[in-house]
Amino acid sequence: MIAIDKTLISNLLAQAAENPRLRQNYDLRSSAEDGSQRMLNAMLPGTVVPVHRHPRSNESVVLLCGKVVEVTYDDCGIELERVSMDASAGIFGCVVLAGAWHTVEVLEPSVIMEVKDGRYGEDGSESFFNDR
Repeated sequence: MIAIDKTLISNLLAQAAENPRLRQNYDLRSSAEDGSQRMLNAMLPGTVVPVHRHPRSNESVVLLCGKVVEVTYDDCGIELERVSMDASAGIFGCVVLAGAWHTVEVLEPSVIMEVKDGRYGEDGSESFFNDR
């Protein structure tokens, strides 16, 4: 069993601080053969998550601690919606629909749990700027 507790969260945030990308993932799958995508993502303000989408998968985002804003865009890169999440205020997450261009803005040290359908690399993930 993997305990998702204060120790794990603190360790992930410390690792994110040491990472030039200012974020650190933690794989929650039981093995490489696991047919899902489940991970924790510890992120610090200043990290840049490129606008991207997953054409064949919804993405469930659950905020465990901190404050972030999930932002969606149309196919021209025009902002459509912002969902502010704040664990201390009880606003814990959202579901980004399959095919929606999105990113996350990190307002304070935060950890989210991300869940996507299918195996890693099979959801058709693509970056907005790399594919234009």
